Amino acid sequence: MPKISIIIPVYNVEKYLRRCLDSVINQTFTDWQAICVNDGCTDKCGQILEEYAAHDKRFMILKKTHDGPSGARNLALKHATGEYIMCLDSDDFIHPQTMEINLYLAMRDNSDMVAFTYDRAYRPYLMVRHLLGLDTEDVVPYAFNKKYKISKITTRKTDDVFKYATERSHNPFNLHRKWLIKHCHVWKNMYRRDLIKDIKFIEGILFEDFPWWSEVLLKNPRTTIMNLPLYFYRPNFKGIVLSAKQALIMTSLFVGLEDIYAKYKKYANDYQMKKWTENFLWFFIARAYNKIKYLKSDKDLKIAKNGFIKLNEHGVLDNVPKQWCKLKEKICQFIQ
Repeated sequence: MPKISIIIPVYNVEKYLRRCLDSVINQTFTDWQAICVNDGCTDKCGQILEEYAAHDKRFMILKKTHDGPSGARNLALKHATGEYIMCLDSDDFIHPQTMEINLYLAMRDNSDMVAFTYDRAYRPYLMVRHLLGLDTEDVVPYAFNKKYKISKITTRKTDDVFKYATERSHNPFNLHRKWLIKHCHVWKNMYRRDLIKDIKFIEGILFEDFPWWSEVLLKNPRTTIMNLPLYFYRPNFKGIVLSAKQALIMTSLFVGLEDIYAKYKKYANDYQMKKWTENFLWFFIARAYNKIKYLKSDKDLKIAKNGFIKLNEHGVLDNVPKQWCKLKEKICQFIQ
């Protein structure tokens, strides 16, 4: 059995796929299994995957009809045998020491989850180059070639992940700021498989990370936090989120909000509900509301109105933190 299973959903990213897979092959830690899910690719991704699997038996290739990354990850989780799970999007790549560092910290601290971060300069830099018509394919991030001495890595271990997980922006003078686990990206953590094996991604929606990540938090995993930029998140300029219609994004948020709120209402204690409401729930309600200004048709506006009415009826808009009271008023005006 491999120590780490890394899950890679693949859909029409032939331009980026080799770099992604090479970043896995070139890991300093070698006891891994890569589960690559061909999510109905219509380009040359399938051929590339078969090529890599033929040369390295650690690659497992699964095939399915296209329905998005949620279905691909759910399928891969059924086949994962590693003690720990990582996720990697097929147009991104990881630092050569990613697995080595994460596993060392997980074993040292007996952690259920290890949280790292991504190179925050890399993606904006590529976006600027793209807008200027410059090459973005051969840009190597500075942090990619940095070698880390594991024993010197500073970390924080916690049994209260709600204290650090957030979507909020924090005052730079906040003493805990450097240890915050920012955003819901599934790919910037390593998880013990037993922690997440029963948590499913909602299929057919965008922003599927939010309800899934929220459910992971609900298990209150022992977590080791570090600030190393081990993930390189590159913009696929034709990617699903960047080209998606605003109405689809909004509808996806409605589905995720309703689903995860019901679980928190049923299973969360008062402290967990308070922290999650303040640090996650209302940020995604706001994201859904902000899509209204982009809606052009009466049909889409009706979908938006009905979506917020449904959230209100299910109590999702109750218990408003003070800083979100004005947004609640705007939503009430909109649905009335």
